[in-house]
Amino acid sequence: MVEGKRQKQVAAVLQEELNFIFRKLGLNMIGGGMVSISAVKVTPDLLEARVYLSLFKIEQPEFALKLIDNKAWEIKKLLADKVKHQLRRIPVMHYFVDDTLDHVFKMEDLFKKINEEKQNP
Repeated sequence: MVEGKRQKQVAAVLQEELNFIFRKLGLNMIGGGMVSISAVKVTPDLLEARVYLSLFKIEQPEFALKLIDNKAWEIKKLLADKVKHQLRRIPVMHYFVDDTLDHVFKMEDLFKKINEEKQNP
């Protein structure tokens, strides 16, 4: 299903504000690693948002996700203060680990191995 214009607008606003809130709360650096919001997807009714987190050099992603879930109420309160004039209702946030970078690294390794095998038969 294709995202509508309003969904994309709301997702962009949420992503920008969530990045600011994560920096403010110190959630962008967890355990020596970096957390960034790679994407936000909003349902057509604008009542739920899936927030995809990119975790870089974080040994325990489950711990980072649990820490963010523990601060979910505070995040939502700060978000509501920021976007109260743009949205009637603040969407329910669901946080997920974005593992696309892991897939990219795996694919690059596979291509390197294939190229090495072609060069050294």
